[in-house]
Amino acid sequence: MGGLPFKRNLKPLARALRKNMTEAEQHLWTRIRGKQLKNLQFYRQKNIADYIVDFYCPAAKLILEVDGGQHYEAKEQEKDRERDKYLAKLGFTVLRFSDREVFENIEGVLERIWDYVNKSPLTPL
Repeated sequence: MGGLPFKRNLKPLARALRKNMTEAEQHLWTRIRGKQLKNLQFYRQKNIADYIVDFYCPAAKLILEVDGGQHYEAKEQEKDRERDKYLAKLGFTVLRFSDREVFENIEGVLERIWDYVNKSPLTPL
């Protein structure tokens, strides 16, 4: 993972979040773990720069976020926009999905991820 910016002090929190994933995160994880999607490796609750992202695929420079209800409040949406802008400056693309979308339309979520991956150049690891 050479060169990936991260803050060491966030490591224990990332570990705790991996152990306590939300149901929606677990649901998506069962479909992308173990290189199930186009043989791509995803990591969960990954520490990148000042943030812990839900899922990260290094080869696609892709971050997946599963948003619960708190993300629909104006204040949280602004925080998410700032975070996404910051991560984009680092060269990452962030795809956001609501927890409801993950539960009710997992195939659509996977299709959107698949479409992005198919259209973007992959970085050899």
